[in-house]
Amino acid sequence: MYKELEGFKVKNQFLLTTEDNLEEVCNASEGSGVFLVFDVADEKELIMVGSTGTVQNDGTLKTKNGGLYDKIVNGHQFAKTGRKYSWPAQMKKEEISRLEVVWYETYNNDTKVIPTFVEAQVLQNFLSENAKLPRWNVAF
Repeated sequence: MYKELEGFKVKNQFLLTTEDNLEEVCNASEGSGVFLVFDVADEKELIMVGSTGTVQNDGTLKTKNGGLYDKIVNGHQFAKTGRKYSWPAQMKKEEISRLEVVWYETYNNDTKVIPTFVEAQVLQNFLSENAKLPRWNVAF
């Protein structure tokens, strides 16, 4: 779907319904990279892109404990509370029955691509195709 994501070897995905516990279904690694959120109830629609991990000027990576897993589960969105609470509430509000979350490690021992660079590429391509950002991305 997005050519900038094709080369990453460490990746996976999971589904989330409003009845699921995000902490339990999230299979994301503690590595650094990007994640894409799709509304898959009817047609597959990209609704959000996020990333975690910052590359320092000496080439090292600065990460928060928990990496992608923690960013997906506990990162704040829609409210000053973690996604494990805000995503199910937003799904109910928008009548979304199921999300698919796809994640990629973009910066590890084998691959060195800045997570926010990949996030920006995906968002730029979405913007070019749709003249707007995915609906759950407030700004970039």
